[in-house]
Amino acid sequence: MSKNIKMNIDQDGIAVIEIDVQDRPMNVITVDFADDFKNCVEQVLNDEKVIGAVLTSAKNDFMAGADLKTMLPSLIGLGDASAMAEKVIESHKVNRAMETGGKPFVAAINGTALGGGLEITLSCHHRIAADRKDAVLGLPEVMVGLLPGGGGTQRLPRIIGIQPALELMTQGKHLKPQQAMAMGIVNELAAPEELLSKAKQWILDGGKAVQPWDKKGFKVPGGFDPNSKGTIQMFSVVNAMVAKNTNHNYPAPISIVSSVYEGCLLPIDKGLEIEAKYFAGLLMDPVSGNMIRSLFNNKQSADKLRARPDGVEKHTVKTLGMLGAGMMGAGIALVSAKAGIKVYLLDSSLESAEKGKAYSEKYFKKSVAKKKMTEEKRDAILENIIPTTDYNDLKDCDLIIEAVFENREIKADVTQKTEAVIGEDIVFASNTSTLPISGLAESSARPHNFIGMHFFSPVERMPLVEMIMGEQSSDQALAKSLDYIAQIKKTPIVVNDSRGFYTSRVFSTSCNEANEMIKEGVNPALVENAARHAGYPVGPIAVQDETTIDLSIKIHNQSIEDLGDKYKPMSSIDVMQKMYDLGRLGKRFGGGFYEYPEGGKKFLWPGLADIYPVKEKQPDIQEIKDRLMTVQSLDAYRCLDENVLTTPDDGDLGSIFAWGFPPWTGGVFSYIDMVGVESFVDRCDEYCERLGERFEVPESLRQMAEKKEKFYP
Repeated sequence: MSKNIKMNIDQDGIAVIEIDVQDRPMNVITVDFADDFKNCVEQVLNDEKVIGAVLTSAKNDFMAGADLKTMLPSLIGLGDASAMAEKVIESHKVNRAMETGGKPFVAAINGTALGGGLEITLSCHHRIAADRKDAVLGLPEVMVGLLPGGGGTQRLPRIIGIQPALELMTQGKHLKPQQAMAMGIVNELAAPEELLSKAKQWILDGGKAVQPWDKKGFKVPGGFDPNSKGTIQMFSVVNAMVAKNTNHNYPAPISIVSSVYEGCLLPIDKGLEIEAKYFAGLLMDPVSGNMIRSLFNNKQSADKLRARPDGVEKHTVKTLGMLGAGMMGAGIALVSAKAGIKVYLLDSSLESAEKGKAYSEKYFKKSVAKKKMTEEKRDAILENIIPTTDYNDLKDCDLIIEAVFENREIKADVTQKTEAVIGEDIVFASNTSTLPISGLAESSARPHNFIGMHFFSPVERMPLVEMIMGEQSSDQALAKSLDYIAQIKKTPIVVNDSRGFYTSRVFSTSCNEANEMIKEGVNPALVENAARHAGYPVGPIAVQDETTIDLSIKIHNQSIEDLGDKYKPMSSIDVMQKMYDLGRLGKRFGGGFYEYPEGGKKFLWPGLADIYPVKEKQPDIQEIKDRLMTVQSLDAYRCLDENVLTTPDDGDLGSIFAWGFPPWTGGVFSYIDMVGVESFVDRCDEYCERLGERFEVPESLRQMAEKKEKFYP
């Protein structure tokens, strides 16, 4: 049939359409596929010998949606929202032809179906999904700042009702096939080997080639009267939940609600036009561009190891030596064992090592209890973790990761003991958040094999790993490390060595700014609320309690010891020192900036106001948001200017996934672009004059502003 679709007509006159998009591991909607699919539908409808069609996939899964890299530029290139909407409306005609052409179409969903892939199945007259535990169905477009633009906002509510459809689309939820059937998104489940025969049988049994919404008198399931008390209450609740979850930073959920509300008042074809209008509006909004670039394109590129040096043979880690069984070491052991890697979890005592393994046991206990994992699979993973105190157990390891205390002497000791038993070409990675890798490598006899591998806590939930190249770290060490990161399914960024590297250094600037505001008399509660409204997951005051004031002061003292007079501490170090002297060391120690009553909700420590009185006149909440995001973005640029960062892409990914810079911005560099480099520099100059030299602009950024340049042209 074509290079992306295979079609065969059986003896009963049923056309089996197999999607097999070339050169892609999973089916996606490309420009070529869209043309091929249109031709295929026309052939089915025009061939008198064909009585109906089964739509399925030749790959392991059904379809993952649109290829944003190829599909969106053709739309955005039109440059006008009306032209974009017309183009989208035109694309709807293929699915409407399936629905109204008089021949039954059945979707045989053999695996995962997401986004545009699921939308194609919603246009079929009947949907049968393979009963696979590893498959998911959903419309997750909201996660990249878009709405389902292939008819999802109109068909899904007409299939399952408005409230459940809105919940799925505004949250981008994934469903297992059984959940999808329970909700009515799919009509049947089938064993994978019976999927095709069941789909054909539905056609042979006289399946009707008409959609419910094309029948006279159709009503949305659950009813939809815009003047009824129930509808008014439902949309009031939905709008309130969207506002609570997004703080109005994300236009996509709001557009989804509007598209559903307006579209479901009208016939399906008019509803699809409304959806196209809102879809085009989102494409014109910078938020969708930011999110697509960072959360889709750049993340996908990083996951494919764009930073991996060429010419190094692929390396597979079969056995990992994990030094240190604390929270970080235990978490790294967990994700490695889950990836099928044998892990020797080494600590100074067997009790500590076994406690590290117990971390995984506790984690998987929840999965087994919720029936997300069998006991057999859990036991197989746990068998991969071997607690030990014997360095000789490390002799056959393919990779070593060290996660002991942030102390130079302790790290040097374990490095030398490990290198005494491992092979000459084995990479030794240090999981440190602040200590320069080049300095730690001085204790190694093989500095070319020594590299930084900075995980984030909790490891099992945090997707990012920051790879740090020391002065002598080799391309081979980086390539092997990145191969391991891919094995455990994490997203890597690669930076050059410096104190605090990229993520720890820039993350701390918002904490410093919050402390400066406390000194100025700004209400700490206002600072925390402004940060959350801006889109940070946790306020900068609370996060200091989480990471502990104790650790901050230890890092400060270590920096003094290492650098002496060259060390320039954060401007608000006096606030941290005051808290430290008062014994307010953070959450783990019972209290810091917050109080943590047993069994109760945390609250800001009242004694803070005695030390730093709150002024009567408070700043505008927008200025607090701007200060927090500006100070981090400015320091991120300094990292790029100093070659700590090598690309804005890694800077954006790191800012979102390491410390939770508001995702709607696309990350620190996308944020500067969105503000405008000229306006950003002007803002920094004003802050510098009013607040201090921490806002001083590097000359190279000032030159960018003068030339009207951007990080992402």
